[in-house]
Amino acid sequence: MSTLAIVVSLLLLMYLAYRGITVLLLAPLMAALAVILSGDIAYLLPIYTDTFMQALGGYVIQFFPLFLFGALFGQLMADSGAAQAIAQGIVTRIGRRHVVLTVVMACALLTYGGVSLFVVAFAIYPIGRELFRQADIPKRLIPAAIALGAFTFTMTALPGTPAIQNAIPIPYFETNSFAAPGLGIIAGLIMLGLGSVYLQTRVNKAAANGEGYGHHTEREAPLDDSEASSNMSLALALIPLVMVIGLNALFTYGVFPALDLGYIDAAFDNVSSSGQTGLWSILIALLSASAWLMVTRWRHWLDLKATVNKGIFGSLLPIFNTASEVGYGAVIAGLAGFALIRDAVLNVSPDNPLISEALAMSVLAGITGSSSGGLSIALDTLGAEYLAMAEAAGISPELMHRVATLAAGGMDTLPHSGAVITLLAICGLTHRQSYANVAMVTIVLPIVALISVITLGTLFGSF
Repeated sequence: MSTLAIVVSLLLLMYLAYRGITVLLLAPLMAALAVILSGDIAYLLPIYTDTFMQALGGYVIQFFPLFLFGALFGQLMADSGAAQAIAQGIVTRIGRRHVVLTVVMACALLTYGGVSLFVVAFAIYPIGRELFRQADIPKRLIPAAIALGAFTFTMTALPGTPAIQNAIPIPYFETNSFAAPGLGIIAGLIMLGLGSVYLQTRVNKAAANGEGYGHHTEREAPLDDSEASSNMSLALALIPLVMVIGLNALFTYGVFPALDLGYIDAAFDNVSSSGQTGLWSILIALLSASAWLMVTRWRHWLDLKATVNKGIFGSLLPIFNTASEVGYGAVIAGLAGFALIRDAVLNVSPDNPLISEALAMSVLAGITGSSSGGLSIALDTLGAEYLAMAEAAGISPELMHRVATLAAGGMDTLPHSGAVITLLAICGLTHRQSYANVAMVTIVLPIVALISVITLGTLFGSF
């Protein structure tokens, strides 16, 4: 009954999230339902106040600074005009003849530099819309182009990306954001290359069938700070992105390894410097780039206070959505039926924990409709087991890190995914019009990249 209770609650969580009910309410309710159906109703209140809220609070304590500074940096990039300048610069250099690649690369550059994928979608859509209209390419392909650039390789594959998905495994495996860089680059090239080719075949097929941009009632976005601010050169706009990646690498490989941080471990019982320096490097890079934008654009801000407030407030919903899913996962992990599920997943491939890990991350990301949510639940409940399995099998924690992020970035974009629903709403399109192409570039091709990395990692190890 306990296992059945878990399955029922997971299915309801997925269905109701797809129907638009907030996870902030769904997570505790579905956790409570699982407890009740398992026959543990007598422990319902302490499970909520202790297990659920302790897990939620622990996640917020660990990752809130990353959400906070990431959201702030993204808003500063948007409102300073930097995001717009980068997008226009790419249009100028790649050219309007390569419309799909232009949109993909604009999204990729911004997200790899630390700008939130939602900010990127809002910033790039108006540009993509005009490019697609002028080239007479079907509008229904815009979401797939944005998704390929923002939701895939820069989120999970490329070494050093400050995306939260790439940061979550750090404390569990004691790695850093540059884990398995060679394999990450290979996975990124697979997603970018195959995705671009696939989308171009869709463009060619549409042209052969005489299908153009189509007739759409466009909802023009109101003038925002990024459009109202004075023009920024491409070189100036790229500096904060270079700072994020460069400072992250500098502190990860140069500054922190050169310091003796033993005094930190001695002073704080619950802090392991080896498991935290990866996160600290990302935070320093994001905060430094944000400060640079504020200072260098000081005379051009329309309302810096409003921009900062918007960025800060924009971090609250994502962090608490994900933390609520982690709380839900902690409750599920405490039920008797979870032991059967855990053992089944761990025994999928006893000799190769990479396969088991990939399966766990993919399934939970698909159920929650969130790569960060699924990744957090899986590592919070199974992270210690996977690390032990990796050590026993002689597998590098860096390889486990990269496989975990890649797996979480595949099934996370099923139809009920909040990111997919938001993207389609921004573009003014429906699932029927655009989802098939979005699924191809965000589910099918990332799975191909994941399988490739697992194969190469098994044969040659981490590199």
